[in-house]
Amino acid sequence: MRITASFRLPAILIGVIMLAPPASTAKADEGGSRAGCRGLPTQPQLKAALEAAVQTETSGLNNHMWATIVNRDGIVCAVAFSGTDRSAEWPGSRVISAQKANTANAFNLDNHSSSNGSGQPTGLALSTANLYSATQPGGSLYGLQHSNPVDTEAAYKGPSTNYGTPNDPLVGVKVGGVNVFGGGLGLYDSSKQVVGGLGASGDTSCADHNIAWRVRHALALDYLSGVGGVSGDATRPDNIVFDIVPNPFGGTGNSAGGFGHPMCLNTSGSETLPPVR
Repeated sequence: MRITASFRLPAILIGVIMLAPPASTAKADEGGSRAGCRGLPTQPQLKAALEAAVQTETSGLNNHMWATIVNRDGIVCAVAFSGTDRSAEWPGSRVISAQKANTANAFNLDNHSSSNGSGQPTGLALSTANLYSATQPGGSLYGLQHSNPVDTEAAYKGPSTNYGTPNDPLVGVKVGGVNVFGGGLGLYDSSKQVVGGLGASGDTSCADHNIAWRVRHALALDYLSGVGGVSGDATRPDNIVFDIVPNPFGGTGNSAGGFGHPMCLNTSGSETLPPVR
């Protein structure tokens, strides 16, 4: 005798099963491997610029680095490292570089996105280094660092052997994240339009800023001349600012301009970085 069992799913559950898309489809909708990245550097171009910047920059710890580029929608376009393999850099800096790239893209404006009240467009360039003081307790942007969290599924997806290669699993997805120390810069094309963000990580945060600056310059995505900034230097509007003085009551100190960043170990050279185009 053959016994068969039958059961009926509730109609609402059937509807959920039918409507839920496969996980792989949801990820594919983020943009694909290079979709939306036209005009931005390829992975080999990013890697070459990063390696040259690491060799040039002498401040910090002289570590190898990670770098990430995202487009204007925050989709990762390229990830690279400067060492001989992915174990030559701090493993945690891969995601941090992507987080910095996302932050820089998210908080930069081009010359057609804001006005100074006189009808003349100014734009606003902010490096992640410029966000440090304002996001400390009591600062005007405190809490910003907790917004737009990293997508951990995207950040740690494998295979790990592809990290830092043209097939890095981050490419084509939005990783998100907000970082508030040096190493992230907005990318500006020859029309002074923001086309994405660059993040560099792996050394002190001050050296990260300098290396990201050199990478952006090498990739010719630093057309910021005339774009507003907070550095006080029109030739380097989003440069790192060292104006923090000790707070007699403790804490992180006080930034005179509100956009200061702490000095790091073996900090030097930010005032001699290449002027923007």
